[in-house]
Amino acid sequence: MAINYVPLDKNKHKSIKIAVKNDFSYAKGTHIAAASIKEFAQLGSSIPLVFIQDPNTQRHHVVAMLGMEANQNLFVNENGWQAPHVPLNVLRYPFDVRPENGTDKLTVFIDENCDMLGDEGTELFDENGEPSEYLKNRQQFLGDLANSEMSTQQFVKKMVEFDLLDPINIVCIHKDGTQRNVTGIMSINERKLIELSDEKVLELHRSGFLGAAYSMMLSLGQLSRLIELSKDLENPIVNMRMAAAQPAQAEAANA
Repeated sequence: MAINYVPLDKNKHKSIKIAVKNDFSYAKGTHIAAASIKEFAQLGSSIPLVFIQDPNTQRHHVVAMLGMEANQNLFVNENGWQAPHVPLNVLRYPFDVRPENGTDKLTVFIDENCDMLGDEGTELFDENGEPSEYLKNRQQFLGDLANSEMSTQQFVKKMVEFDLLDPINIVCIHKDGTQRNVTGIMSINERKLIELSDEKVLELHRSGFLGAAYSMMLSLGQLSRLIELSKDLENPIVNMRMAAAQPAQAEAANA
């Protein structure tokens, strides 16, 4: 069933309860998840972090690579989440926080089609229509995530401003010998970072962005983790090669 986010309303949703799932089955088809700067160091220890560009808005975003193709999350199986840390944007589901009706006011939204919602579980609102303790905790979590995402946008903006991003190409080699090119992703060029002026390096350091940049670069070493997690697939990945994208691929990544 398609996701349908609507503003959380104490009148409309007063009687709805949520049966919290800890198996993350709802994320099985999520091959990328937005990553927040506050979690780069933790996520980067087990999940590759890369940049992508929205072709409609041209804005860049940081995402955690959970699979190597659409609708594939290698970090979810029958035993739950297969990494020490779960992206905050996976943990927040079925809630989200976003501007309402084109305004700058942030509002809590909920996916009305989520199968965790129903007549059983934890209440969202009490008998007086006030947020339950569970919902208050969720609202605090979403507020913290929104603030972190603002910092993430500032980080991304600075990486673009300093021209530090380069398209990369990942070649996945499967057990049956077939190869698949993963394009449309970018990473930080370490040479460009090293060659920045002292003034710019100091600016990145004082803003906390220098450590975040290195966390992202180091996270690419976790591509081997995806190879390991694919072992139970019908046609698992047996090797990966990463290289700078060729000109045509670079144009596609920036299109």
